[in-house]
Amino acid sequence: MPQSIEEHTGARIARARKRRHLSQRELADLSHVSYSALTKVEQGRIPASPSVIGALARALSVPTTELTGQPYLEELQQDQLDGLINPIREALNVYDLGPDPDVTPRGPAELADQANELCMLVRETNIKQAAAALPALICEATTQAHTAGTREAWQTLASSYRTAYDVATKLGFIDLSAIALDRLEWAAYRASDPILSGMRQYLRALAYLRASDYRTGKRLVQLGMTTLQQADPGRERDVLTGQLHLGAAVLAGRDKDGDTADGHLAEAERIAQGTGPAERVHWLSFGPANVGVHRVSVLAELDQYALAVQTAKDLTLPEDWFPSRKAHHYAEVARAQLWTGRTEAAFASLLQARKLAPQQTRYHPTVRETFAGISAARRALPDTVSNYGSWLGM
Repeated sequence: MPQSIEEHTGARIARARKRRHLSQRELADLSHVSYSALTKVEQGRIPASPSVIGALARALSVPTTELTGQPYLEELQQDQLDGLINPIREALNVYDLGPDPDVTPRGPAELADQANELCMLVRETNIKQAAAALPALICEATTQAHTAGTREAWQTLASSYRTAYDVATKLGFIDLSAIALDRLEWAAYRASDPILSGMRQYLRALAYLRASDYRTGKRLVQLGMTTLQQADPGRERDVLTGQLHLGAAVLAGRDKDGDTADGHLAEAERIAQGTGPAERVHWLSFGPANVGVHRVSVLAELDQYALAVQTAKDLTLPEDWFPSRKAHHYAEVARAQLWTGRTEAAFASLLQARKLAPQQTRYHPTVRETFAGISAARRALPDTVSNYGSWLGM
């Protein structure tokens, strides 16, 4: 059955802790999470931040998905998304088998166009449509790459692997997203494309961010920047470098290193002034606006929630910005608003995230954790709040 409000992250943390025969005090000491915060999280009185979830998962030697409850299988079944995952997994598994004699790929230009289209569909949060078309594209692109062996063919295959990573991550299949990243590097190497290799290190760094392994994440960012030095100078390299600085800023923020985070944000802002809006360069949404939303994210990671809320209020998002990026921003703002006691504002931000990107929002762990906090703060829930919970499956 779908999880109830009582089946929140705190309850799962408590169960994992008891399996390890740890007291709350012992887990607090192991994880470096304050005893007071841990007890309130377990009771569902406050939402667990991503940094707290990551720290507790590492102390308990469990994946963060065990504590967040991902993937949300009941909801995936309701949305008929669960059946789209295994075909993607199977398509990723044939990467090194050479050309498939039963596959006749379309022309290189047509495959490249579809790979680009699927990247865009994910940004527009048409996850189901992208996931349904992806396995066939991967199989065709795999055969084409092995047959033609051109740089462009391997780049198209790498792009399809990138979309597999995006879909798997958004739906909570973290193991599959890791496989997709390995395939991305495999194709990028054959394309001799340092830009793609640098992007892969950025995406890997985000995976370690989610796992609360900030040291490894920072090393991957540095490796990505070193890799990018092999690329030709220009706007494309600048965009990837700027995005790596943004990833490094969030890593530093979650590691409570405000000075380092500020330094990376400043460098990303400097680069963004030169590139201007560059959202479609590898679909990273880079540009001045992305620096702004990352600043909000970093402030929240530093537990400066009031300043995060104010900074978000002063930020103007471009009208034509991708719905996926806007919705993610509103989810983070909602968390900051809840921590400052602005329950109604937090719920309004969750509604905005749902309006912009319903599929993405439904499977976003921060949305679920924030909603659980809103529910705990309000004894009598209005119909609109209850309906939102039913939609989430909570």
